[in-house]
Amino acid sequence: MYDILSIGGTALDVFLELHEATINCRIDNSACQLCLNYADKIPVQKVTNVPGVGTAPNNAVGSARLGLKAALYTVIGNDSPGKDSLAVFKKEKVATKYIVVDKKNRTDYSSILSFKGERTLLTFQVPRKYSLPSGVKTKWMFLGALPDGHELLHSQAVKKAKKEKVKIGYNPGAHELRDGIDGMKNLLSVLEVFIVNKEEAWRLVGKEEDIKILLTKLKKYGPKIVVVTDGKNGATCFDGENFYFQPIFNLPVVEKTGAGDAFATGLVTALIQGKDIKTALRYGAANSASVVGYIGAQQGLLTKSQMKKFIDEHKETYAKII
Repeated sequence: MYDILSIGGTALDVFLELHEATINCRIDNSACQLCLNYADKIPVQKVTNVPGVGTAPNNAVGSARLGLKAALYTVIGNDSPGKDSLAVFKKEKVATKYIVVDKKNRTDYSSILSFKGERTLLTFQVPRKYSLPSGVKTKWMFLGALPDGHELLHSQAVKKAKKEKVKIGYNPGAHELRDGIDGMKNLLSVLEVFIVNKEEAWRLVGKEEDIKILLTKLKKYGPKIVVVTDGKNGATCFDGENFYFQPIFNLPVVEKTGAGDAFATGLVTALIQGKDIKTALRYGAANSASVVGYIGAQQGLLTKSQMKKFIDEHKETYAKII
């Protein structure tokens, strides 16, 4: 029996650190654009390869570090990035029994342009068919970003949740968000935890500045716990009874890739370990603050002992009912 089965795509991230670029924003600092000279040769300050990443792989690795018995269902290519990814999962003690090797297609790939702590992603995702492995015994499932064709797996996850009382955490990707809230209805109705950022929440249920109203609109679709993250402005949660606000741990930022994944991982892991929502939110914020101190989505993921130390050293940052 696994504590958690993480499900979603795996990629090789290649970070390109730039120093010759400019940022153009509207007068209110919204809708910013990264600008490079067209048809020019742009020098890159540093290149960093990070294999074995993605919402689900990051969740599996982070869950294992925090003491859970974690397994991963993903599809990788029969290539160097795929083999390097598999090595990462084995090193991190993530069960690889349900990892599928696609012998015809390459591993997913992202080039990440890193500039002044922010990142712009150029992603290539191979169309793949995901179908929930049979016979998996797990207490929780965590659903991350999947390519087109995810509907089958989502319907299987709903059936498994109902039949086996498996709890589900969900952080949708770009393809799922295109389905809109109507395309997610069946899955949302069985979720234990639903996590989106503010812009994604607006996209699903309409722009709403009042965070309590926004959370209430999402909660009506069935998740027991809804969380909306808002970058440096922290995260807000609604469990049907109380609204909670978790500020960020105000620490130096090197690069923000994986911050949301780290938050979701810390939060869900704490819930699996029987902790209350306030503690779970602190776990999420702490994990996220640690990750953004490094390049890549996994280097800063905390272990169980590191999490305790991190929180003990930052007792001033905690969740509260609002």
